[in-house]
Amino acid sequence: MNPTGPLAGRVIAVTRPAAQAGPLAEAIAAAGGVPLLFPLLAIAPAADPQPLAVAAGRLASYDWAVFISPNAVDHALPALLAAGPWPPHLRPAAVGPGTVRALAAHGIGDCLAPNERYDSEALLACPELAAERVAGRRVAIFRGDGGRELLADTLRARGASVDCIACYRRSPPADNAQALLAAWRQGRLAALTVSSSEGLRYLLDLLDAEGRRCLQATPLFVPHERIAETARQLGLDKIILSGGADKGIMAALLAYNWLE
Repeated sequence: MNPTGPLAGRVIAVTRPAAQAGPLAEAIAAAGGVPLLFPLLAIAPAADPQPLAVAAGRLASYDWAVFISPNAVDHALPALLAAGPWPPHLRPAAVGPGTVRALAAHGIGDCLAPNERYDSEALLACPELAAERVAGRRVAIFRGDGGRELLADTLRARGASVDCIACYRRSPPADNAQALLAAWRQGRLAALTVSSSEGLRYLLDLLDAEGRRCLQATPLFVPHERIAETARQLGLDKIILSGGADKGIMAALLAYNWLE
């Protein structure tokens, strides 16, 4: 920790799943802050491994393989590569830079991804996925259980054949909110970073009336308007909409007026 950095001494909750929390926590610490790791989503392999096994066996039949998150990469790639090498014609796509890095760690490059906003809408706006380019193509989408259907539905409307493969599942955190409540009671928790609408709902479910009052008074940094809208619907209003990914969250944390 850098005690003289721009976030000197400020405790900031990092609520990403445990496997993805490290880089943001390290960036907060490098800026002098104190990251408080509190994952709002627990990630586990899919309850049914058969769809992933089937996809691995016919991976070469696809033209595109879309990975929704780093969790999708971590839970799908080992099974896919165990079945054989990555097909040379198969183009990978990802929603955000963290997923691109996760694919690169497995040796998968030439990945299509948005340059700015990191969501399904931005990926669908890439020229490579326009209707005239994907019509008649086969697309595999590796994702968690549930979630939005926009990507799959839009690609089907553009003429692609789409298979959605659930390779991991999300669940509420096993821990209660005592770590957050303790930090609030001590007057130490300066902000929370939340990168999932689903996780934010879980957080509200965990908190009692005291915790909700504390949350209401604490700056909430979110990297997407969809999460900000969820926060507003849940009655929160101290919301700071950042840029995407860890880089955008850090920029917002560093630019925030902590004295207001």
